[in-house]
Amino acid sequence: MSEVGADPPLPDGARAMRPERFARLREVLARRQPDLTVLLDRVDKPWNVSAILRGCDAVGVMEAHVVLPGRRFEVNDAVSGGARKWIRVRRHADVAGATGHLRAAGYRIVAADPSPGAADYRDADYTRPTAFLLGAEKHGVSDEGRRAADLIVMLPMRGMVRSLNVSVAAALVLYEAQRQREAAGMYATCRLDPETIRRTLFEWAYPRQAARHRALGSAYPALDPEGRVVGG
Repeated sequence: MSEVGADPPLPDGARAMRPERFARLREVLARRQPDLTVLLDRVDKPWNVSAILRGCDAVGVMEAHVVLPGRRFEVNDAVSGGARKWIRVRRHADVAGATGHLRAAGYRIVAADPSPGAADYRDADYTRPTAFLLGAEKHGVSDEGRRAADLIVMLPMRGMVRSLNVSVAAALVLYEAQRQREAAGMYATCRLDPETIRRTLFEWAYPRQAARHRALGSAYPALDPEGRVVGG
């Protein structure tokens, strides 16, 4: 029997959530952009993938998408800065399926590729739902990806080298999107629905317990305003 006024029990194995830590999670989640993402087209180097995820977290991306046929998806935590914990990654079998999924969700597919006729990346409108399509450093966006794109943009190059590292290119286009969205007030108020906020906060605060509940098919317990578990 628990004492009157005692804190409710934590999920098995969970540490107590510090109120200031939970407040930080809420603050970050309130700035997430549910309609900004990246699609990695056969980007297979863990270093590059990790750096891109770190950039995604920095500008408020909630979910990234990858096409990596026949390869294991790997993230280097030292390079990502732990961003994998805060970014969902959805894997797709091929580019056609990935772009179809994103387009059905209302995204415009913007390929970053130095193709003839590509627009300057600073001239596009990224306040619209946007999925940046990025290719592997050696080969760039695949032919399939270029055909599927709604818009192709390029980063102006003035030197002898004709392309940037893919993680650098990703950071540039993501931060241009952030700049435009900041100016449009899109970070000023939370853009997520209450259920997404509730679910994501539990997953961020108690990741192992969230995984267990998903495996069991059970609902997440509620959290109080300071991040403590209300129900077991």
